[in-house]
Amino acid sequence: MNIKSSNTVWHHATVTRSRREQLNGHKGVVVWFTGLSGSGKSTLAHAVEERLYQSGCRTFVLDGDNVRHGLCADLGFSDEARTENIRRVGEAAKLFVEAGTVVLTAFISPFQNDRERVRALLAADDFIEIYCHCSLEMCEQRDVKGLYKRARAGEISHFTGISSPYEAPTAPDLKVNTDSLSLNDSVELILNLLRERSVIAAA
Repeated sequence: MNIKSSNTVWHHATVTRSRREQLNGHKGVVVWFTGLSGSGKSTLAHAVEERLYQSGCRTFVLDGDNVRHGLCADLGFSDEARTENIRRVGEAAKLFVEAGTVVLTAFISPFQNDRERVRALLAADDFIEIYCHCSLEMCEQRDVKGLYKRARAGEISHFTGISSPYEAPTAPDLKVNTDSLSLNDSVELILNLLRERSVIAAA
């Protein structure tokens, strides 16, 4: 689903990304959290956002469940629908980067090709992949939404980790062991990476 009209022309704004970043006092970037359901993606993304917000950064979290209430409300959970879901999110995230915003995305995003497609939309330094590594056993123990139990009972089809595959990142920018690290320690790892990449100022 990538049909472009031949009647549209890109409009170049006078307020550029660099000017927005200068105003914001930090760079725009996509921090892409990927991992199984229950691995802590949303919790971690929102905790990082809170810390960034407290330091004066312009931020926004694109959360998997929230996006499916609006932008992707028409999509199911087949492999094709998941790919389209991530494509749309990638395009939305790109707009946030142009606005000079730190956009944190929390999506299972199970397929390596889909994540790489989003990375390819952006400049080399604009996409930071965070792999929330958590064993399937621990994710099932947490099962905050009761989804694993329903998937095991056959009530949910195409459920990642049970009846649909998850392709773990082979070379993420950061792997966070969310089944053993505390939330605070996990947040610090990510903030340190953002400082190392000069996205935000050194502490």
